Amino acid sequence: MRRFQKHNTMVVLGDALDVLDQVTADGSVNLIFADPPYNIGKKFGNSLDKWETDTKYIEWCKKWLSVCIRKLSPNGSMYVMSSTQSMPLLDVFLREKIKVLSRIVWAYDSSGVQAKSRFGSMYEPILHCVVDEKNYTFNTESILVEAKTGARRGLIDYRKAVPIPYNTQKVPGNVWNFPRVRYRMAEYESHPSQKPETLIERIVLASSNENELVLDPFSGTFTTCAVAQRLNRHCIGIEKELEYVKIGLRRLGVSTELDGEELIQPRKSWTRHNNMVANISNKQTSPELIK
Repeated sequence: MRRFQKHNTMVVLGDALDVLDQVTADGSVNLIFADPPYNIGKKFGNSLDKWETDTKYIEWCKKWLSVCIRKLSPNGSMYVMSSTQSMPLLDVFLREKIKVLSRIVWAYDSSGVQAKSRFGSMYEPILHCVVDEKNYTFNTESILVEAKTGARRGLIDYRKAVPIPYNTQKVPGNVWNFPRVRYRMAEYESHPSQKPETLIERIVLASSNENELVLDPFSGTFTTCAVAQRLNRHCIGIEKELEYVKIGLRRLGVSTELDGEELIQPRKSWTRHNNMVANISNKQTSPELIK
């Protein structure tokens, strides 16, 4: 394990199961956001996101989930992401350990290749869990969104004793529409499953307060820590892949170098995008493709 710290931000190089007990005490974390590998075969640095069997994957998840639950404060919250295939099993396990308060769907559009022989996947599930369903942080005023009926149509609620306009704002429901992180976006980093800041921001605002501790045991591009840092939270990010830790050190301003290597964000170029557009255009107008 290696740890790097600057002010209230800690970046940890190591496996979550090995280092969690070394970096934070039981009952000390106000919010955990856990976005582990999904067991669907993606390549993360030097690791392949694939277990020998689904059973072994679920058993691994149960181990780190149990440790994370132990780290939560009495009024703490945990958000867990997983694949649509695995989430039902994790849901059942968590219900025996902690209160599953909400089941959230993160829905997004996809401009990429989609399945042709079945319905393609256009969402990822998120569980919102709390230690104590009668005592947990939920900052309603920080996450209000537009209530379209009240804000746009200006309707009046005549069911009241004294008719009043419909509310113009409301708490979001459990279907969240945030676009995925795309190449050339300001927050983009080289990672196969980077989560958008807008998604994490809603979670951090809703379920933590300033100066409280936020933990991400599978940090990837360290988006959780970047958002927590911007919103004046303390944060710990754990990641076992060195290349992603370098992203975290740079992105969070913890260090500008590691072991003599200067940490510089690769320049995003239009070259790759323009070449793809040109190839598509050529294929569409090529004579041999016209029947």
